[in-house]
Amino acid sequence: MLNTTITPEHKVWRSSDKLIFRITFIYFVLQVFPLDWKYYRHLFSLNWLDLSFREIFQLSKYTPQFLSATYDPNDWGLATFADWGFVFVLALLGALIWSALDKHSQNEEKLYAYLRIGVRYRLAIAVIAYGFLKLFQLQAPYPSISSLNTPYGDFTSWKLFSLSLGIVPGYQSFLGAVELIAGGLLLFRRTSVIGATIIIFFLGNVFMSNLAYEGGEVVYSFYLVVLALFLVAYDAERIVKLIVLHVPVAPAGKVLQWNKQQRVARLVLKSALVLVFVVLYGFSVQRSAAKGSYLFSAKPGLKDLKGWYVVTKFESDDAAGSLQWQDMVFEQWATLSVKVNETDTVWNDNVEQVPLADSLSVFETSGTTGRRYYDYAVDTAKHVLLLSNKRTHKNVGQLHYILQPDATLRLNGRLDGTKVEVVLQKKNKVYLLEAAKKVGRREGLTL
Repeated sequence: MLNTTITPEHKVWRSSDKLIFRITFIYFVLQVFPLDWKYYRHLFSLNWLDLSFREIFQLSKYTPQFLSATYDPNDWGLATFADWGFVFVLALLGALIWSALDKHSQNEEKLYAYLRIGVRYRLAIAVIAYGFLKLFQLQAPYPSISSLNTPYGDFTSWKLFSLSLGIVPGYQSFLGAVELIAGGLLLFRRTSVIGATIIIFFLGNVFMSNLAYEGGEVVYSFYLVVLALFLVAYDAERIVKLIVLHVPVAPAGKVLQWNKQQRVARLVLKSALVLVFVVLYGFSVQRSAAKGSYLFSAKPGLKDLKGWYVVTKFESDDAAGSLQWQDMVFEQWATLSVKVNETDTVWNDNVEQVPLADSLSVFETSGTTGRRYYDYAVDTAKHVLLLSNKRTHKNVGQLHYILQPDATLRLNGRLDGTKVEVVLQKKNKVYLLEAAKKVGRREGLTL
């Protein structure tokens, strides 16, 4: 009987192979491992006894920036492809110096193995962070009443994409589950190529969505795709030979041999990573989801005022009439919006951020025009709404309110430096989006 056992192969490294590897090694070390001192300042400033998913998300999203953006404690900014070019130049110079000083080393296989481990965990942390946000339907929330009463043409394409994902929470959870499965597969060497392959197709679609809808995550999504391609490249030749060409191939040789102390250290580090970026992060996201989306204020609004109002009377001392109100919305949370006879500058914040406080979220006001958004506090004894601009968080006035039994709401006071007196009528509007869910896709619908 013939022995068909195929022994693992080990690569023979030529000088050109070593140079290419050293460029690749330095490049991905700079791209993957946080070398910025500000990252560690942020890391050690965290309260680890009261750690929320917000801080962990910021840690997971770190990308090096040399030529773009400035450090923001709420986010790392937005890296560009110019940073990639700068990293490549550093990698090329470093590789040339490395090759000049070390011409006879034979440790490339081990360094390659260590690098794959680092890339695996970096990629796993990134996709798991986004996966939990989608699983619990936080990344794209269900449209607010204000959004439902904003004309389609008053949204940017990226805001429309987010709202479209928000109206199908089940699909959003499915997308999150895919990311979590792929991230989980990356945590284990034997299944990492499967997880990386899933990510290439999944995040490739995310990358194209950002291009098509003018999203702000083009660079970051492609960055994660490149990491996945790097991991798949290690097994690509064997996969093609085995699956496409039906040629027997040898398994990858086991390069790293761990002694007892190293195995213990590896287990401790892996357990700590899983504890923070999977267990603690996942539970924290779930608790936040139970309270509502972090993209909206956590402060509850006046229940009696919640709803959509049409303006029946409007008087102001604004001679230009730019503050002419058309309708008003009181959300479930402490936010109100006014449709005005004027278009504002569009705040196109199309980058995925998890603000460190609900009040810092700009989701409601970004990617849209034609409405002005205000946070409000209530003095129930005096029936006064204390308003602040939702973008600038500056106090902009106060309105005295009276809600009459017939659902008529009377407001008077000063807002944005203008004296106003308004009478509004609450309308129990039935939204087709919600009504259609109750009857199903095949039933007739009458509003």
